[in-house]
Amino acid sequence: MQSVASTSVTNPRPVLDKPLMHYGSRVLDRVAPGATPFEYRLLDVAPLTPHFGAVLGGVDLTRPVSEELAEELRQALLEWKVIFFRGQTGFNAEHQLALSGLWGPPEANPFFAQTGTPGISRLAKDAKAAGNKNIWHSDHSFMANPSLGAVLRAVEVPAAGGDTMWADMAAAYDNLPADLKARIEELTAVHDWEASWGALMDEEQKASFRESWPQVEHPVVVRHPRSGRKTLYVNEPFTRYIKGLSEAENRELLDVLVLQARIPEFQIRFRWEADSIAIWDNIATQHYAVNDYFPQRRVMERIAIAGVPLS
Repeated sequence: MQSVASTSVTNPRPVLDKPLMHYGSRVLDRVAPGATPFEYRLLDVAPLTPHFGAVLGGVDLTRPVSEELAEELRQALLEWKVIFFRGQTGFNAEHQLALSGLWGPPEANPFFAQTGTPGISRLAKDAKAAGNKNIWHSDHSFMANPSLGAVLRAVEVPAAGGDTMWADMAAAYDNLPADLKARIEELTAVHDWEASWGALMDEEQKASFRESWPQVEHPVVVRHPRSGRKTLYVNEPFTRYIKGLSEAENRELLDVLVLQARIPEFQIRFRWEADSIAIWDNIATQHYAVNDYFPQRRVMERIAIAGVPLS
């Protein structure tokens, strides 16, 4: 791309030879090429976008889930990557554990406060959290077996604000240029918690956590453990560097890759209401909790679903 001369701007912004983000039309596929979308008999599916995210109706999650309904829920999560439910009055911690168990056992985050129910973390922000920053991320990528997904329920929501956003990282991979796909195909990245969670600790605390949570490695491009679809797997807070590259190469390449989550065509945004529930595929997506509701309060309870090694 060539810069355009201008007589009205003294110091025009430089134009990159290779833009960090793709221009033009994008490929937005809901399922992997060649896969057939699932036909639902028990669920009403209301898409948030044609390819990503859906609100599901026709189900009361406070009642026992039949095997047929469980299979439709599993298929819906694979197909839409994030699924939502509204109006689930009476849904409690016991129901949440049962629902997450359709995908696997819970996985605790060592940095989150736990509730009285094992496996459930409480995420609470109030007036004291004004100005706290968030960042696009994939949960638990600093673990050897990152969580497969999560079930999040709204306990207390602000009157306005407090939305959560998700980004489709399979779409992010699909839309990378062919030469960049070839470049990253066999690369491995190192993931670590210290630059994020460690910022809140002193040296003694960090040393204690380091004994249990060493740095881990994951492919830059993973095959989803259940769908087999290729997905871009790097994120801003936890991906520290790509092995085998110089510092300059790392900075250049990671700048391009982590920014893919910020492209609006790959995103959805969910407005929380009382009795709302979200389930997301943590390998196929990244998410961002928007902190725009000061001085109101927002309380959520989350179960992460135990993961498997990525390849």
